[in-house]
Amino acid sequence: MEAAASKQLVEAYIEAYNRFDVAGMLAPLHEDVVFRNISNGEVNLTTTGKAAFRQQAERATHYFSKREQRATDWQVNGPRVEVAIDYSAVAAIEFPSGLKPGDALQLQGQSVFEIENGQIISIEDIS
Repeated sequence: MEAAASKQLVEAYIEAYNRFDVAGMLAPLHEDVVFRNISNGEVNLTTTGKAAFRQQAERATHYFSKREQRATDWQVNGPRVEVAIDYSAVAAIEFPSGLKPGDALQLQGQSVFEIENGQIISIEDIS
């Protein structure tokens, strides 16, 4: 798959994420997609398969009243797409970390996507 096509898949996913559009997020995903969230070097969430991803994505739509992933840098190397992300959100619920509804969250991180047969087969969100 061409670098431009791989980047377009990832852009479509990020745009859907920012719109809270779970169906749009699922559209570019492979049936066997693996998602990992890594925070401070530790994997704190893993899902395997599109159905499990859907369940988590639907739950996550209730966590924030606003959220945005903004790509600040792209590295496309074959089937691997690495995106530097500025993440901002406004909490809609109380979090164990002490974040309360209305509190703003700002993070910088990286998302790493692997593409297989024209679909996203794995996503790692690293912060």
